[in-house]
Parts: sequence; structure tokens; C-alpha cells
Amino acid sequence: MEFLSVSPSLHDRISLSTILTGWTTYAAETLSTAKHLLQNEALKIVVCERDLAPYTWRDLLAELAWIPRLPLLVLTSADVDDFFWSEALNLGAYDVLEKPFEPAEVTRTLNMAWLHWKYHNAPIKPKVRSAAGTG
Repeated sequence: MEFLSVSPSLHDRISLSTILTGWTTYAAETLSTAKHLLQNEALKIVVCERDLAPYTWRDLLAELAWIPRLPLLVLTSADVDDFFWSEALNLGAYDVLEKPFEPAEVTRTLNMAWLHWKYHNAPIKPKVRSAAGTG
């Protein structure tokens, strides 16, 4: 499993990588670096800081919309309130993590995001019907 951590904070990027020891971590300090990684890697989860001055998470969300197998966006912020949570989820983020990171919550959230992505992007298997009464 892998994810992209987008944050100007080296501490946050290292913290996420340390918490998610079994995961492959891609890291970006800026939106432009994140865009480059997203063009070259088939990433399923993006963990993004709320503010990426001069950009925001909304700018990253707009970039993700162009990816055919849309990665899920998990936002991070030290300042999480009901308005931000509601706005994030209504605009398309998968979830929000509050800082400082709680390891169990980070692990649970990203594992659930990965399972959600996998379920919604699994190849469609045709239904096989058996002929009743033959045999």
C-alpha cells in the first residue's frame, strides 16, 4: 500500500511515514511536486495539509479530478472544526485527520481509505447465470 503525503512540514511528512510503517510513502512539499508525482505514479491515497501556501487543498482536489482512477484525499490540519470537516467531505475529501496525529486514527483512516478505493476501483466481474432445470 502506498500514499502521497503533501505538506510543507517535514515533521508531518516524517510523522505519517513513521506511523504507517508498512506503507510506501511518497512525499511532496508543494502542490507542483505533488502534481508531478501524481502524473508519474498510480497513487490511491493522498494525505494533504489544509494549507499549501499559496495554494490550498481545494487546488489539489481540482488536480485529482483529472486522474482517471481518482485517488482519495485525506486532509490534515491542527485547526479542525465542524465547518472545515463538513466543507471537506461535501467537496470530495474522504476524511480529515487532526494534528497532532494520533497513530491509531491515522492507521485506521488510511486503511479504510485504501479498502474504499480498492472496492470502488475493482474490475467489474460479469455475473454468471446458470440455466435452471438443465442437467
